[in-house]
Formats: sequence, C-alpha cells, structure tokens
Amino acid sequence: MSVLHESHLKSLPLIHKGKVRDIYAVDERHMLIVTTDRLSAFDVILPTPIPDKGRVLTRISQFWFQRLAHVVPNQLSDMTLEQAVPDPEERAPLEGRSMVVKRLRALPVEAVVRGYLIGSGWKSYQAEGRVCGIPLPSGLRLAERLPEPIYTPSTKAEVGGHDENVDYAHTERELGPRVAAQVRDIALRLYAEAADYARERGILIADTKFEFGVDETGMLHLIDEVLTPDSSRFWPADRYAPGQSPASFDKQYLRDYLETLDWDKNDPGPALPEEVVAQVRARYLEALERLTGESLETD
Repeated sequence: MSVLHESHLKSLPLIHKGKVRDIYAVDERHMLIVTTDRLSAFDVILPTPIPDKGRVLTRISQFWFQRLAHVVPNQLSDMTLEQAVPDPEERAPLEGRSMVVKRLRALPVEAVVRGYLIGSGWKSYQAEGRVCGIPLPSGLRLAERLPEPIYTPSTKAEVGGHDENVDYAHTERELGPRVAAQVRDIALRLYAEAADYARERGILIADTKFEFGVDETGMLHLIDEVLTPDSSRFWPADRYAPGQSPASFDKQYLRDYLETLDWDKNDPGPALPEEVVAQVRARYLEALERLTGESLETD
C-alpha cells in the first residue's frame, strides 16, 4: 500500500489545491493533476488518508475518459508524466496517480445525473415531491430507480464550502442557454452509457457528477474525474432492493459511519479508525476491479 496525503513539487508551480487533487502548471497548454489519498465527506477534508485511493481514482477516471471519448472530448493530453516531471526522484510519488491534461476553463457547475432516488434527492423528494425543481411521481421509495435519469445540477463550492443543488434555470443564467443545454444533454448521455456498461458488471450507478471545461474555441471537454467512487454512488446489483439504503462501493459506507458520530459536519473532520479505513479502501478496490477488470497490481 502507498499513501500520499499531499504532493510537494519544486519543479512546477501549484495552481490549486482541492479536496483531493493538487493541480500544477506544466506550461501554457498543460497542467498536472495529482490525485492524493485525501478523503472528503460532507465537503470536509478528513485528516485520515485512504491508502492507494488516488491510484484507484486515477485508474478509473482514465478508463472512463477513454471509453467515453466518442461522446465528448476530454482533458487527457499526449504529454507524458516523464515529460512534465523529468526528475525521477520527484516523479516517483506521482506514478499511477497523475494525469497531464489540457489547460481548460472549468465551468462553475457540477452536472449531477440521478438514476435512483437517494441522498439529498431523497430528502428533497420527501419534503416537496421534486428534486431540483423536477416533479417526480408520488409513492417512490428510498433508493428506487427513477422512471428515467434526471439532470440535477449543483454549484461548485470552493474548498471548505458546500455544494448546493440548483435548478436548470440557474445553469442557464450561469452558462447561457446553449452551453447549459449542451452540458445537460451530454451528462445524461454519459450516464446512460456508463450505467449500461456498469450494470453488466454487477454495479448500479445510482448517481454521479460530471465536470466540464471549455477550450479557447469554446468546445466542451469532460474534465476532473469521471464515474469514480468519489463522484458517484456505486451499488452491487445483486444486493439492491428499493426501500432500503443499499450496500455500496463508494463513500456511502463512510457517510453512514460519520452520521453515528457527534460531529457537526464542519471543519475539522474526525480521524478515522483503522477498520473504517480498511473498509473504505476495500470498496474502492472492488469498484476498480469490477469496472475495469484490473487491479492495482496490474500497473
């Protein structure tokens, strides 16, 4: 097992430190994204890292970027890690957990797609019978599959802030009607294709979030991470039953544990016991193996 809580590069300037990713400038057209083993929950970075988590997230994202490239261009570039970080000693901690990507302008909206009724969507449905302004049929149960996937965008909060669900009209004001519609339609198509693929491998993708950026011509690109256990809810298909909170290969196990603590969901977050760390790591590894057919040992 390997652990990287923070990256420290002397050869490249740090652009941004997110909840999980550290982003460095390589040149005017490229950035280096380093996915650490930091873990966030309820928009708070927890003090305990999950060994190998960054390697799992990077492998899964790369898999989906390649598999879904026919739907929308993505951030992957042709530059190698060796070209971006020539020093072998400095590069060593980054192996398997880094991507050299195109420099794009990130859009200020998270494109959330829900195929099942869970999380904040379930709470909203219970309160008002709708999610992000979208009315849903009455009588739906917890974790029930929706008649069709719905697009429920959210704001993209800075580190320490909280994402907030918004309606589609908000995204039109933020992005303009044309780009807002493009983001919505592509997000729904990405989810549909990924959900069909994952279902064949025993995973139900309950919901997920996509992020997009644009290049200098305004062309939309898929960026950040894609369909990982950090950005999605993955449920084992053979254990799914509507009306109850399903088992998962994602952070839901962690969220359920944190809900048992006397914690107000504000910084600082609580340290995690070894058993919880081991359980979270095992779930991430199983998601990797089911989706890609590979393990970390096949690096």
